[in-house]
Amino acid sequence: MKKASLVQASIPLCTLAAVLAAPWAMADTSGKKIAFSNNYAGNSWRQAMLTSYDAVAKKAVADKVVKSADVFTTADKAVPTQAAQIQNLILQGYEAIVTRSDHPTGTDRLAEAAARLRLPKDDIVVNVQGDEPLLDSALIAEVARLLAGAHDAAIATACHAVDDAAEAFNPNIVKVVLDARGYALYFSRATIPWARDAFAVSRDALPEGLPLYRHYGLYAYRVGFLLDYPTLAPSPLERYEALEQLRALWHGHRIAVAVTRGTPAPGVDTPEDLARVRAHYGALD
Repeated sequence: MKKASLVQASIPLCTLAAVLAAPWAMADTSGKKIAFSNNYAGNSWRQAMLTSYDAVAKKAVADKVVKSADVFTTADKAVPTQAAQIQNLILQGYEAIVTRSDHPTGTDRLAEAAARLRLPKDDIVVNVQGDEPLLDSALIAEVARLLAGAHDAAIATACHAVDDAAEAFNPNIVKVVLDARGYALYFSRATIPWARDAFAVSRDALPEGLPLYRHYGLYAYRVGFLLDYPTLAPSPLERYEALEQLRALWHGHRIAVAVTRGTPAPGVDTPEDLARVRAHYGALD
């Protein structure tokens, strides 16, 4: 497996797992299915993601790179079979496992992977979603470091400031409200916090200083929490918002949030996002 070549004592080693939330299709908030093929545009996106994982390993944030996904099935004959993909990853030096296909959430799938890998409860796992093909390795490292230092948190994630009104009112964009220490108070598809007086006058622009943050779907977990996650009952908040991180908050677990500078590359949530990623990697092939 790929190992970090440089050890920094201030950064505990953690496991970096790549988990495909859904291998060939996913649904947006309206329930519409979006094609999500393993070949966005040739092989460039897949290699770029693996390169990103390696970049983190070289910074000594990760000591294990794992490719985990549920059953690889597709009607596209150009995509290698499940066995061929797994063998190819192993030959490249990665650890690869196939998880069950009946997990209700990506976190449940990651919990299975952590259990099967027999990871120590104190380890940190960074979950890199397959629907984030443009993810910056520096952000992966930042979130891992945040959780390593936030000893009272079970999860760490990231966000960035929203300055566009269209984003603020878009339910496909998840927002997060933070407390004074940078821990999540709540995640929502609604516009939170709500600027009562300003929005009563106009919703064409955001008032200056409004602490409105867009959540970025990258998570680091303590393995002990991951192993307990499947036993936690889903909350009403999670069901209505369709946000699995609300289960952790509902049960009293803390989520540390890194506020990033700038805007991370968006993931694949809509058909337009998919077209953009295909165009990006198509230019690289």
